[in-house]
Amino acid sequence: MIITRQISIRLALIVVVCVLMQISFFSHFAFLGAQPEIVPVVVAAIGLLGGAVTGGVVGFATGLLLDAALLQTMGVSSLILLSVGYLAGRYREGFEIDSSLGPALVAGGLTLLAAAGFVALQMMLGVEAQVSGLIVREILMKGIFGFLLAYPLYPLIRFFLRPALVLEDSPARRPLFRGRRSKPEPRRSRRMSTPGGVA
Repeated sequence: MIITRQISIRLALIVVVCVLMQISFFSHFAFLGAQPEIVPVVVAAIGLLGGAVTGGVVGFATGLLLDAALLQTMGVSSLILLSVGYLAGRYREGFEIDSSLGPALVAGGLTLLAAAGFVALQMMLGVEAQVSGLIVREILMKGIFGFLLAYPLYPLIRFFLRPALVLEDSPARRPLFRGRRSKPEPRRSRRMSTPGGVA
Protein backbone atom coordinates (compact mmCIF):
# COMPACT_ATOMS: atom_id res chain seq x y z
CA MET A 1 0.00 0.00 0.00
CA ILE A 2 1.29 3.43 -0.97
CA ILE A 3 0.49 5.90 1.82
CA THR A 4 -0.15 9.39 0.49
CA ARG A 5 -2.05 12.32 1.97
CA GLN A 6 -5.26 11.28 0.25
CA ILE A 7 -4.89 7.69 1.39
CA SER A 8 -4.20 8.86 4.95
CA ILE A 9 -7.42 10.88 4.83
CA ARG A 10 -9.31 7.85 3.54
CA LEU A 11 -7.89 5.67 6.31
CA ALA A 12 -8.88 8.28 8.90
CA LEU A 13 -12.41 8.39 7.48
CA ILE A 14 -12.65 4.61 7.61
CA VAL A 15 -11.54 4.60 11.25
CA VAL A 16 -13.96 7.36 12.30
CA VAL A 17 -16.93 5.82 10.47
CA CYS A 18 -16.07 2.40 11.87
CA VAL A 19 -15.98 3.65 15.47
CA LEU A 20 -19.20 5.64 15.02
CA MET A 21 -20.98 2.64 13.53
CA GLN A 22 -19.81 0.44 16.40
CA ILE A 23 -20.99 2.89 19.05
CA SER A 24 -24.22 4.10 17.46
CA PHE A 25 -25.53 0.94 15.80
CA PHE A 26 -23.75 -2.33 16.51
CA SER A 27 -23.54 -1.74 20.26
CA HIS A 28 -27.35 -1.71 20.39
CA PHE A 29 -27.70 -4.92 18.41
CA ALA A 30 -27.34 -8.30 20.08
CA PHE A 31 -27.91 -11.84 18.87
CA LEU A 32 -27.65 -14.87 21.15
CA GLY A 33 -26.19 -12.67 23.86
CA ALA A 34 -23.34 -11.25 21.76
CA GLN A 35 -22.80 -7.93 20.02
CA PRO A 36 -21.18 -7.85 16.58
CA GLU A 37 -17.73 -6.23 16.60
CA ILE A 38 -17.11 -4.31 13.39
CA VAL A 39 -13.92 -2.61 14.61
CA PRO A 40 -11.57 -5.64 14.61
CA VAL A 41 -12.96 -6.72 11.24
CA VAL A 42 -12.14 -3.34 9.69
CA VAL A 43 -8.67 -3.28 11.27
CA ALA A 44 -7.99 -6.81 10.04
CA ALA A 45 -9.12 -5.84 6.54
CA ILE A 46 -6.76 -2.86 6.50
CA GLY A 47 -3.95 -5.07 7.75
CA LEU A 48 -4.64 -7.60 4.99
CA LEU A 49 -4.55 -4.84 2.40
CA GLY A 50 -1.73 -2.67 3.71
CA GLY A 51 0.62 -4.98 5.58
CA ALA A 52 1.78 -5.32 9.18
CA VAL A 53 2.98 -1.74 9.73
CA THR A 54 -0.12 -0.10 8.30
CA GLY A 55 -2.40 -2.53 10.11
CA GLY A 56 -0.63 -1.99 13.43
CA VAL A 57 -0.70 1.81 13.20
CA VAL A 58 -4.35 1.90 12.15
CA GLY A 59 -5.26 -0.58 14.87
CA PHE A 60 -3.53 1.47 17.55
CA ALA A 61 -5.19 4.71 16.40
CA THR A 62 -8.59 3.03 16.18
CA GLY A 63 -8.19 1.65 19.70
CA LEU A 64 -7.35 5.08 21.11
CA LEU A 65 -10.39 6.63 19.44
CA LEU A 66 -12.64 3.81 20.64
CA ASP A 67 -11.39 4.04 24.24
CA ALA A 68 -11.83 7.81 24.24
CA ALA A 69 -15.35 7.57 22.81
CA LEU A 70 -16.45 4.92 25.29
CA LEU A 71 -14.68 6.57 28.26
CA GLN A 72 -12.97 3.33 29.18
CA THR A 73 -9.41 2.50 30.20
CA MET A 74 -7.10 4.07 27.67
CA GLY A 75 -4.79 1.67 25.89
CA VAL A 76 -6.75 -1.56 26.30
CA SER A 77 -8.42 -1.48 22.91
CA SER A 78 -5.27 0.01 21.35
CA LEU A 79 -3.15 -2.95 22.43
CA ILE A 80 -5.68 -5.47 21.18
CA LEU A 81 -6.40 -3.77 17.85
CA LEU A 82 -2.70 -3.14 17.25
CA SER A 83 -2.17 -6.90 17.55
CA VAL A 84 -5.11 -7.57 15.23
CA GLY A 85 -3.80 -5.25 12.52
CA TYR A 86 -0.24 -6.49 12.84
CA LEU A 87 -1.16 -10.17 12.70
CA ALA A 88 -3.43 -9.60 9.71
CA GLY A 89 -0.62 -7.76 7.94
CA ARG A 90 1.86 -10.53 8.72
CA TYR A 91 -0.56 -13.04 7.25
CA ARG A 92 -0.84 -10.97 4.08
CA GLU A 93 2.94 -10.70 3.80
CA GLY A 94 3.40 -14.44 4.25
CA PHE A 95 0.51 -15.90 2.28
CA GLU A 96 -1.38 -15.07 -0.89
CA ILE A 97 -5.09 -14.27 -0.74
CA ASP A 98 -6.67 -15.97 -3.71
CA SER A 99 -10.28 -16.32 -2.53
CA SER A 100 -12.95 -14.48 -0.57
CA LEU A 101 -12.85 -17.14 2.14
CA GLY A 102 -9.33 -16.22 3.26
CA PRO A 103 -10.06 -12.68 4.49
CA ALA A 104 -13.25 -13.86 6.18
CA LEU A 105 -11.43 -16.61 8.06
CA VAL A 106 -8.63 -14.27 9.12
CA ALA A 107 -11.08 -11.57 10.24
CA GLY A 108 -13.22 -14.08 12.13
CA GLY A 109 -10.25 -15.66 13.86
CA LEU A 110 -8.72 -12.32 14.82
CA THR A 111 -12.09 -11.04 16.07
CA LEU A 112 -12.34 -14.11 18.28
CA LEU A 113 -8.81 -13.53 19.59
CA ALA A 114 -9.59 -9.85 20.16
CA ALA A 115 -12.69 -10.68 22.19
CA ALA A 116 -10.79 -13.21 24.28
CA GLY A 117 -7.89 -10.79 24.76
CA PHE A 118 -10.21 -8.02 25.87
CA VAL A 119 -11.74 -10.26 28.54
CA ALA A 120 -8.28 -11.35 29.68
CA LEU A 121 -7.03 -7.76 29.94
CA GLN A 122 -10.11 -6.73 31.91
CA MET A 123 -9.45 -9.52 34.40
CA MET A 124 -5.78 -8.52 34.66
CA LEU A 125 -6.78 -4.89 35.33
CA GLY A 126 -8.98 -5.96 38.21
CA VAL A 127 -12.36 -5.67 36.55
CA GLU A 128 -14.75 -8.09 38.22
CA ALA A 129 -15.79 -10.67 35.65
CA GLN A 130 -16.71 -14.29 36.08
CA VAL A 131 -15.52 -16.71 33.46
CA SER A 132 -18.48 -18.85 32.53
CA GLY A 133 -20.02 -20.57 29.58
CA LEU A 134 -21.85 -17.38 28.66
CA ILE A 135 -18.60 -15.51 28.13
CA VAL A 136 -17.18 -18.34 26.06
CA ARG A 137 -20.33 -18.40 23.95
CA GLU A 138 -20.15 -14.62 23.53
CA ILE A 139 -16.53 -14.84 22.34
CA LEU A 140 -17.40 -17.58 19.86
CA MET A 141 -20.39 -15.65 18.54
CA LYS A 142 -18.26 -12.54 18.03
CA GLY A 143 -15.85 -14.63 15.98
CA ILE A 144 -18.73 -15.89 13.85
CA PHE A 145 -20.05 -12.34 13.41
CA GLY A 146 -16.57 -11.22 12.37
CA PHE A 147 -16.44 -13.98 9.79
CA LEU A 148 -19.79 -12.94 8.32
CA LEU A 149 -19.10 -9.21 8.41
CA ALA A 150 -15.83 -9.65 6.55
CA TYR A 151 -17.63 -10.70 3.37
CA PRO A 152 -19.17 -7.25 2.69
CA LEU A 153 -16.58 -5.13 4.53
CA TYR A 154 -13.36 -6.44 2.98
CA PRO A 155 -14.37 -5.76 -0.67
CA LEU A 156 -15.81 -2.38 0.34
CA ILE A 157 -12.61 -1.26 2.08
CA ARG A 158 -10.52 -2.67 -0.74
CA PHE A 159 -12.52 -0.65 -3.26
CA PHE A 160 -12.20 2.49 -1.12
CA LEU A 161 -8.41 2.08 -0.85
CA ARG A 162 -7.91 0.83 -4.39
CA PRO A 163 -5.71 3.76 -5.57
CA ALA A 164 -3.10 2.86 -2.95
CA LEU A 165 -2.99 -0.88 -3.53
CA VAL A 166 -0.14 -2.50 -5.39
CA LEU A 167 -0.97 -6.01 -4.23
CA GLU A 168 -3.13 -7.63 -6.85
CA ASP A 169 -1.98 -5.54 -9.80
CA SER A 170 1.75 -6.08 -9.39
CA PRO A 171 1.84 -9.81 -10.31
CA ALA A 172 0.05 -9.09 -13.58
CA ARG A 173 2.45 -6.28 -14.37
CA ARG A 174 5.76 -8.05 -14.72
CA PRO A 175 7.95 -6.19 -17.20
CA LEU A 176 10.63 -8.83 -16.94
CA PHE A 177 8.29 -11.54 -18.15
CA ARG A 178 6.97 -9.27 -20.87
CA GLY A 179 10.52 -8.58 -21.98
CA ARG A 180 11.32 -12.26 -22.10
CA ARG A 181 8.18 -12.97 -24.06
CA SER A 182 8.75 -10.12 -26.47
CA LYS A 183 12.29 -11.18 -27.40
CA PRO A 184 11.50 -14.63 -28.83
CA GLU A 185 8.57 -13.33 -30.86
CA PRO A 186 10.70 -11.40 -33.43
CA ARG A 187 12.93 -14.45 -33.81
CA ARG A 188 9.97 -16.65 -34.55
CA SER A 189 8.59 -14.13 -37.02
CA ARG A 190 11.93 -13.93 -38.79
CA ARG A 191 12.15 -17.69 -39.03
CA MET A 192 8.68 -17.83 -40.46
CA SER A 193 9.39 -15.03 -42.92
CA THR A 194 12.65 -16.40 -44.36
CA PRO A 195 11.15 -19.60 -45.82
CA GLY A 196 8.41 -17.52 -47.39
CA GLY A 197 11.03 -15.28 -48.96
CA VAL A 198 12.95 -18.25 -50.35
CA ALA A 199 9.81 -19.79 -51.74
